[in-house]
Amino acid sequence: MTTTAEPLLPAARLTLYDRWSARVASSPELTRRWSWLAPLVVTLVAGILRVANLANPHAVIFDETYYVKDAWSQWLLGFPSKWPDGADQSFLNGDTEIFTGEGSFVVHPPLGKFFIGAGMALFGADSTFGWRIAVCVFGTATVLVLYHLAKSLTGSIAFATVASGLMAVDGMAIAMSRVAILDGISALFVVLTFWFVVLDRRGHLDRLTAAIAARRAAASGDEPDVPWGPVLWNRPWVVAAGAAAGAATAVKWSGLYVIAGLGIYLVVTDALARRRAGVGNWPRDAVRQGVASFVLFVPVAFVVYLASWTGWLATDGGYGRHDADADPATGFWSWVPLALQSLWRYHQAMYSFHVGLTADHSYQSPAWQWPVLIRPTSMFYQNTDGWVQNIYSMPNPLVWVAGVVAVLYALWRFVVARDWRLAVVLTGIAVTYVPWLQFPERTTFQFYTIVVLPFVLLALTFALRDIARGGVPWRARAGDEPEKVSAYRRVTGQRLVLVFLGVALVIAAFWYPVVNGIPVPQPFYQMHNWVRSWI
Repeated sequence: MTTTAEPLLPAARLTLYDRWSARVASSPELTRRWSWLAPLVVTLVAGILRVANLANPHAVIFDETYYVKDAWSQWLLGFPSKWPDGADQSFLNGDTEIFTGEGSFVVHPPLGKFFIGAGMALFGADSTFGWRIAVCVFGTATVLVLYHLAKSLTGSIAFATVASGLMAVDGMAIAMSRVAILDGISALFVVLTFWFVVLDRRGHLDRLTAAIAARRAAASGDEPDVPWGPVLWNRPWVVAAGAAAGAATAVKWSGLYVIAGLGIYLVVTDALARRRAGVGNWPRDAVRQGVASFVLFVPVAFVVYLASWTGWLATDGGYGRHDADADPATGFWSWVPLALQSLWRYHQAMYSFHVGLTADHSYQSPAWQWPVLIRPTSMFYQNTDGWVQNIYSMPNPLVWVAGVVAVLYALWRFVVARDWRLAVVLTGIAVTYVPWLQFPERTTFQFYTIVVLPFVLLALTFALRDIARGGVPWRARAGDEPEKVSAYRRVTGQRLVLVFLGVALVIAAFWYPVVNGIPVPQPFYQMHNWVRSWI
């Protein structure tokens, strides 16, 4: 489905966007063509911007010092190994197997490092291109999945292109697609999880409504309500969402918030659907369906997460692999295999590390600073004879600020209109951003918002769509016809959207060399220091 032109203007005076929308909506062939052409073009643009200059710098930058070596030893041994001092330079020189073979204490699950290791196995362990290609592919794929999520929410090819296009050219999204760390990989699985939940809603509510209508038709007498609705188990998209959420958690534990938040979302939305459908005992009925949804969603997430530890479980050398052998659990938990008992103790150690991480860093930024963009992260900096090379996790400043405002607008619109699509967007913001506010003392970074960015862009897309539909102030003059006022509002709104997108593209081009490690003259680099705490 595409956005159709509203009949506010005579055909001869329709805006370019309205004429295009009306033409596409009236032609199934054009709809099919744009349905694959738009995401293809956006994804190609995203891929080109990310793969360009990917191998540079030929250095181990930022947290690559942990993830690259851990990924390679895990790929070869099944578990991350310790490395001798000075291993970064030796690694760059081609000595890629000088690990000690002793298990290393790693504080993130294995799945993200598995993908990084796969790229290294394919292109060479000492190749900077090889250890960054996985995050590049995942970052590009996130743009494509965001397109489909936005299309499912807005029903518009044009505005799905806006959402995904803004991410395709966003500076932080590009930077996080060319440094071998985990956050960009996690972002793909999070967006994929939400897309699957939206796909489930489309079919699930139709089947629920049809089943309740059938029960009402079959009921005897004039009873207005159906006491109980059906418990629907045939929800493959919920199972797929559970698998994606499990994969997100197997990259970084922040995926647990996605599981919890979407689990609540599934129960609440189903309860509201049953109430609207006239189910008499809808609160208790929703609990019955909630149990079914839990069984479809959470266990598969757990299985995917546990499967990511296969290498550690199937070998003997991983950190803490045999901790439970000398001191096994007693009582009720004594039936648990020793390997799983050891894995549980390893997870306890990981948890203690995460909640106690308070090491100072010059680019650390607590979560309360993220919306106002106080301290983005410089992951690499080099000044050679007045030419600066930098990789900087700076989102498009205009788009980010407008997106934060749009999130507030989406919250207000949801309170007023109870739009389920805005509920999806706000749930995404809640599970990817709000939990970090619990840890003001923990060492955190602005680039963690790479997982928040897709939902900020969705909120912005909804706001831009409202503006393009005439949601701009316009003072009518005496005697103006309502149709004329609506026409001017619509034309003005679409022009504002085009101007905004044009300026956003100019700013994206201005920042691109700085976020992508392209050498630029020192004066040009200094022109990007708009705020004292930036670069």
